[in-house]
Amino acid sequence: MSRWSEDLISIERARTLDGLFVQRVHRSPERVAYRYYDRKAAGWCALTWRETAVQVGRWREALAAEGLRRGDRVALLLRNCPEWVFFDLAALSLGLVTVPLYTDDRPENAVYIIEDSAVKVMLVQDAGRWRRIAGVLGERPNPVRVILLDPGGDARRVARDDPRVVLAQDWLPIGGAKIVQRDGDPDELATIVYTSGTTGRPKGVMLSHRNILFDAHASLTIIDCYQEDAFLSFLPLSHMLERTGGYYLPMMAGSVVAYSRSVGQIAEDLQAIRPTAMIAVPRIFERVYTRLHEQIQGRPRSVRALFHLAVRIGWMRFEHGQGRRGWSPLLLLWPLLHKRVAGRVLDKLGGRLRVAVSGGAAMPTEVAHLFIGLGLPIVQGYGLTETSPVVSVNSLQDNRPESVGIPLRGIQVRIGDDDELLVKGPGNMLGYWNNHAATARMVDPAGWLHTGDQARIEQGYIYITGRIKDILVLSNGEKVPPADMEMAIGLDPLVEQVLVVGEGRPFLGALVVLNGDLWVGLAREYGLSPEAPESLDDPRLVKDILKRIRDALRDFPGYAKIRRIALMLEPWSVDNAMLTPTMKIKRKEVLKRHAERIERLYQTDA
Repeated sequence: MSRWSEDLISIERARTLDGLFVQRVHRSPERVAYRYYDRKAAGWCALTWRETAVQVGRWREALAAEGLRRGDRVALLLRNCPEWVFFDLAALSLGLVTVPLYTDDRPENAVYIIEDSAVKVMLVQDAGRWRRIAGVLGERPNPVRVILLDPGGDARRVARDDPRVVLAQDWLPIGGAKIVQRDGDPDELATIVYTSGTTGRPKGVMLSHRNILFDAHASLTIIDCYQEDAFLSFLPLSHMLERTGGYYLPMMAGSVVAYSRSVGQIAEDLQAIRPTAMIAVPRIFERVYTRLHEQIQGRPRSVRALFHLAVRIGWMRFEHGQGRRGWSPLLLLWPLLHKRVAGRVLDKLGGRLRVAVSGGAAMPTEVAHLFIGLGLPIVQGYGLTETSPVVSVNSLQDNRPESVGIPLRGIQVRIGDDDELLVKGPGNMLGYWNNHAATARMVDPAGWLHTGDQARIEQGYIYITGRIKDILVLSNGEKVPPADMEMAIGLDPLVEQVLVVGEGRPFLGALVVLNGDLWVGLAREYGLSPEAPESLDDPRLVKDILKRIRDALRDFPGYAKIRRIALMLEPWSVDNAMLTPTMKIKRKEVLKRHAERIERLYQTDA
């Protein structure tokens, strides 16, 4: 380990997130901070911390010229790239509050956030994205300034026609003043991060500089991070897991961050960057898992046997290394199995990964066992946007994959009523923006944040066992409250009952019971036999019902996208044990009764 060197910046020295950056520039001016792919040059480029500081200075000067006041909100609708960092740090250094938006979110949702947080200045990726938002925004007063990052003829035309819009290359000065550390208040609001809520509208989570600095530093007490580490960033920076763990944490440690070109190009970027650390959601590992199994199924029996033997022996080796299993002569096979099987798989991931953190959703046990068995050190963690976000994580030295690890130092956890996990600590949010009632429901008078997740704690390790509310967690980590979606869909006269599904899946689906009184007429419209069960699977009918569902959800946030549906006619009732006496759907019973139909929704990718 002689080549690994630590250079952590303390919370006390940083004080604020922009102060953390100033400290890092002072300590490591000539070390590489960021790597990014330049499409014009068709190659990877690098920025040192000193060069990054020069760019932040330019963005700071441009923002300062907009006449903003301390505490004003500014938004980013941007892919992961160095400019995300430039804008964020420049804004924070002026005492502004950053509001990240998802690049693939619906325009209606983005407009709601812009209005709710009264965004004054907004950095947008390109003209196309701004046009979609502007079409919904209309003549509303905010934002007063829109900066388009990507230049081009289309951007020029938009800037010419809309007085709010300017191209970044025109807006930025040639140079900027040197960034110096300000005497900022660690407890002032740093960012508002909107997360999906049960009302159908997102809630703005208010996080302070101290909230995020604490969480990054506490995470580093469980998982070591070094100056020589290289992170590959591909989860959106609008997600707090990537923002804290893949942006501020590497800055605190002095590590390099490389921005992946796209999810579709991750495989190539892994080969080019050869990262040592990576933060991902389970869906990423699930895709590789599925691809591996598809490849193995087509190979000779001897090759399949060797692969499964490598996973089994590798898991034994992992358990032995963790002190949970004795030595076995079978472990002597590992060098050969690593050379023939495991090493080849790890090489596809760059060949240098020393830690991969999985968060945002539960990882299927078989997926964790496969990768750990092949020698990839995956550790699971747990958190919420409201906790900045990390609450707990496994360490490499004592990794229990079925758990979500131990609480970060300084965080208290306990089990409340209904086995609910409660959290208290310096990472807990300041509250929800413009929503005191929601804040009071989430954080009790004693300061305990109610996660909504059911859990048990054994030997200090947290095991998530369920959820208090019916919240679906997709395999990409997105948390979806289905109740309001189901209510909106149920307003359609053709729909008698509906249940949104997708727990642990890559996308949302729905079970839809059609209105029996309208079914005969509907079937005849499509030239179908009302009595034939196969009529419910008619592609034209399914497509049109799916369109009606999407129209019903048009005002919902971007997570509310139903991709596949299963139509049926038999209503869920008290008699068939799928409704309670108070006419509430028994979700578990419906899922159990229709398990096969649900599986068919996910048999092929959508």
